[in-house]
Order: sequence, then C-alpha cells, then structure tokens
Amino acid sequence: MRVFVALACLLVNCLAQKPQPCDCPPKMTGEAMVNFTYNDNWVKMRYVYDAVGQRMRIFKNATLEDEIINTDSLLLFKEEVVYNINDQNRTCTKLPLKGDFNTLGVPKDASLLSQVVLGSSSGPGEGLMVNTWLGNLRDGGGDFISAVTAVGCIPVSLIYKLKADEQVLGWMVQSFFNNVIGIPDPSLLSPPSFCKDAKMMNTKEQVDFFSLFLHKK
Repeated sequence: MRVFVALACLLVNCLAQKPQPCDCPPKMTGEAMVNFTYNDNWVKMRYVYDAVGQRMRIFKNATLEDEIINTDSLLLFKEEVVYNINDQNRTCTKLPLKGDFNTLGVPKDASLLSQVVLGSSSGPGEGLMVNTWLGNLRDGGGDFISAVTAVGCIPVSLIYKLKADEQVLGWMVQSFFNNVIGIPDPSLLSPPSFCKDAKMMNTKEQVDFFSLFLHKK
C-alpha cells in the first residue's frame, strides 16, 4: 500500500511538472541577434513588443555583404500598416502590412521537443532551464522552433523557416537577450508627428515581419 501511494505521488508530481504551452509577457522590450542559414548576413535588433495592441517597433543594425544598414520600422498589425522611419531626416514611408501578428509565446498546439538547462545545473545561478517547442505559424507561413524560459515564458531563441515566392529560403535564427518586462517608453509604438501626413505607398512586394529581414541590394 505504501509503495502504491509513493508511486501515485511520484506520478502526480511528474505530471504537475510537465511543461505546458505558455504566453510570454504581453509587453516587453529587449534585443536580439538574427542570423540566417542561407547567407552570411546578420542583424542586431532592438525591439519593443506589444501583444495587446499587436504592435512592434524594430530598430535594426544589419550587415549586407560589406554594407551596414540601419533601419527603424513600426509595425501596426491591427491597422495593417508599417512605417519605415528616419528620425535624422524626419521622414517616413508608409506601406501596407500583410500577415498575422505572431506572438512570442508558445501556441497551444505546439509540441514539446525538450527541457534542458543552459549553462550548468551544478549550483544556484549557474544555469537557466528552458523549454523548446515545435509549431506552425498562425498564417501558415511555415514551421518554427521556440525556446522559452521554464519560469516566466521569456523568449530565449526563435527559429523560423523563411519562404519567398513559395520557395523555402532557409532558416532565420533569433537569439534574445536583455529582455525587460514592460515598455518604458510607450510613445515608441505610435508614429512620430512627422509621419502624420505620410501617404500609403503602392507596392507589389508583400511587406510582412519577415520581409523586413530580406534585404536586397
């Protein structure tokens, strides 16, 4: 009887500890390094993330072959608009934004791949436990692999399968760091005053979150 109770308690404890899909904090700021499997380009970005209003501000510093490109984009998914902002010249372009807002959390239909400790589990403060998940983007854009902290569901890394003209380009790898819960400067998620009169540009190219990283010469 005691053995049965002990086994039952062990089973309940294991089930209670099984990782579950989770929502990341709805408002965050942070930084990330972005690399690609199909070229040698890389991007360092600073982001402002608002899942409630479905808005993102992305400041990018990218290498394209021997060229350095700095960009500032405000993505407003509910309004289906993206502003490319130049604060120095006080100008901006306004483009139609396509695609769904994909949260940084883990959707309920994602599959758990692993739970691991980054660093060391030998002593307190030496490691970080993360859960890694496999899933599909909401708009059918492809597969993703997401690693989030076991406590707090803070993004650690995201790997997306990128497509262009229905062809798979490869994978985009994002590694997050310096994440902070909350948005210290909410004004960054509203268009600057000099964007007020910007006219919507007509373009045949689809502009979405991923196309911001597909730089062309």
